[in-house]
Amino acid sequence: MELTLRYLFAMLCGAVPALTLFFALRSLRLRWLKQRGLGSPLRREILLALFWMYCGGAALLGLTPRWVVRSLAGLPLGMPWNPDGLPFFSPGNINLILFDTFSQSTYILAANVILFMPFGLFPALLWRGFRWRRALFTGGCITLSIETCQLFIGRTFDIDDLMLNTLGVFGGWLLALALRRLLPRFFERFLLSSSKLEV
Repeated sequence: MELTLRYLFAMLCGAVPALTLFFALRSLRLRWLKQRGLGSPLRREILLALFWMYCGGAALLGLTPRWVVRSLAGLPLGMPWNPDGLPFFSPGNINLILFDTFSQSTYILAANVILFMPFGLFPALLWRGFRWRRALFTGGCITLSIETCQLFIGRTFDIDDLMLNTLGVFGGWLLALALRRLLPRFFERFLLSSSKLEV
């Protein structure tokens, strides 16, 4: 539990700048929507801000070297920043052996799926037309980009991560589908409207 909380703190370090960027660009986006006769309800704006925060946190976890994540996660405990003096950019490894990482702990495998579920859940709730094909395509593109970037920051391009992360995005889309069917009127409130802006 302590490790999870420390990694949530590390994610927060990426979420705060993402939220700042969201608010910096918000007026431009709302103006663009207004010109097209569209409105974004306050509920949608809140959900969109949460999605931006999640993207920022996930980017920090996935697009920085492991020592950066470990250092950020150790800050609440007073641990030193990069005690080994490791560089930010360094060559990574490639693992193309399918199911090779399945020998790792269930926690790590589950984390690879769960951490990417919001990339399927939020878009399916926020945008009409986010169908299962788009969810799989989006999941594949996001994870392929992250895995490729990891080759330059001393991490590993792993075929299992690619598969599990894409599965996570698709799982998030399935969860959104189930929620939409259970509570259709509630989730209609998160979509763009053709009325005047409510925010």
